[in-house]
Amino acid sequence: MNSPGTSKRSPTRIDRILARELFDSRGKPTVEVELFCSGGSGRAIVPSGASTGQYEACELRDHDARRLGGAGVSRAVQNVLSEISPRLVGQDAADQAEIDRVLCELDGTVNKTRLGANAILGVSLAAAHAAAAAAHISLVDHLHQLWKPISVSIGLESPAASQPTLGAPGLPLPMVNMISGGLHAGQNLDFQDFLALPVGAPTFRQGLEWIVDIYHALATRLTAAGYEGCLVGDEGGFGPRLGDHEQAIEFLLAAIEQVGLRPGVDVSLAIDVAATHFHTADGYRLNCQRGELWSAGQLIDLFDRWTRQYPIVSLEDPLSDDDWDGWREITMRLGGRVQLIGDDLFVTNGARLRQGVENRVANSVLIKLNQIGTLTETLTTLKMAFAAGYAPVISARSGETEDVTIADLAVATGAGQIKIGSVARSERLAKYNQLLRLSERTEWNTWLGKELWRFRWNGAG
Repeated sequence: MNSPGTSKRSPTRIDRILARELFDSRGKPTVEVELFCSGGSGRAIVPSGASTGQYEACELRDHDARRLGGAGVSRAVQNVLSEISPRLVGQDAADQAEIDRVLCELDGTVNKTRLGANAILGVSLAAAHAAAAAAHISLVDHLHQLWKPISVSIGLESPAASQPTLGAPGLPLPMVNMISGGLHAGQNLDFQDFLALPVGAPTFRQGLEWIVDIYHALATRLTAAGYEGCLVGDEGGFGPRLGDHEQAIEFLLAAIEQVGLRPGVDVSLAIDVAATHFHTADGYRLNCQRGELWSAGQLIDLFDRWTRQYPIVSLEDPLSDDDWDGWREITMRLGGRVQLIGDDLFVTNGARLRQGVENRVANSVLIKLNQIGTLTETLTTLKMAFAAGYAPVISARSGETEDVTIADLAVATGAGQIKIGSVARSERLAKYNQLLRLSERTEWNTWLGKELWRFRWNGAG
């Protein structure tokens, strides 16, 4: 019984916040935040990208060459301890929107440059974990509770093809990195990732098993072709020194067929072009084409041909983040039959997504928590995507950690697709394994990959 004049403390009242410098999957420093409530605690580790867009929220680094090559995050850690913690202790961790509002207000900049998006996101996610623990529910249940009441109205006509209704919880279609290039694999290829999508699988588990079989078959084929011992890139995809991009496509198609699956029926392909990173003031410089400069129109012609010749159903950042004219053209030409994902283009930012809808570009948006910096802003951009008819894809970063939050986020929001990396490297498998665990729960095991995949490959048609 409480003594007179006292009241029972809320189990989600924030009592203490800790932060520390840890290391991500590339051995680079990153921020971990641990948040303690009266009834439980939670922690989150912040990922980091290699191919970052210029419009992303600021990842605060120390830039002190005397330590860790200047990549340390001790300033971000100190910002959590000295500025954020005193402001949030005593607040309710379950009130995610208010926590995130305070974080943004405390930073006071557009792109979170003062405190650092890595400091802010660590606190934002740790609060969600702690609130779930204090309420004795799983993170996926808590995220779904946060997701349901969010409502946005974009009020604009969408250029996207007609969409099925998304947003009900379920297991996402995995977009799995098989061959890496660009900044993920020493620029052995201009385009960043070649991915496999198990669009014909009857369940999430079956789809993931298909992907594992394909990955090992691909390793065998690359070895037989003389690429024995080829290293994997940041996200676990193979990084062979191929002669051109079409070789990557053909190797992947052969691996799919080798395990008895049908390209374009059971398994389709996607390419993360990451065009911003080979774009110059004069055009797109393709090293795989002897360093030639290509126009946006030439790239679009290439992708038009490839998506008719090969079972490629999704293209990410096929043009640079400032090439609005090119994006309009590719959306007009390919948007009715190919998923066109904006990553560097949108950077999980609601204002840029709205600009995209207004300009009638793309029909899909990549969702990365650390591009925007808080959980609430991420959920809001997700809801904007649904409202605009854009297909969202929850995504990891090239510099990942053992944190599995994005797996729970994808299921809780019914995003429909997730892009984690390959089926190698433990920071990737941690998230796939979490999805497998969630698939065992009846309320979360609806398989969205088969029913919600919009773009079936129709060959040359």
